Amino acid sequence: QVQLVESGGGLVQAGGSLRLSCAASGIIFRIVAMGWYRQAPGKQRELVATISTGGRTNYADSVKGRFTISRDNAKNTVYLEMNTLKPEDTAVYYCHATDYDVWGQGTQVTVSS
Repeated sequence: QVQLVESGGGLVQAGGSLRLSCAASGIIFRIVAMGWYRQAPGKQRELVATISTGGRTNYADSVKGRFTISRDNAKNTVYLEMNTLKPEDTAVYYCHATDYDVWGQGTQVTVSS
């Protein structure tokens, strides 16, 4: 059974940083592309960043230069380092295993102004 478990969310002031983690189980992690998405209240879920099996990354324009996605295949974990956070980054952040189309339960990130 494929499972994704996110952690690392919380409340932070604008300009601060957070690091999200997503631990995967039940898959051969190193051959699966992974992504982070977010959903703010009243809005559709949107792409934040993706990382391929080879480490190629892609970012939404709104987070370029502030967020960094990375993966540790030895730990079956994908990370999202978020810096210079803004109130508009407030959302529930979800991890996604592309090839399995499986989602984690989400972790709340709240940025206060």
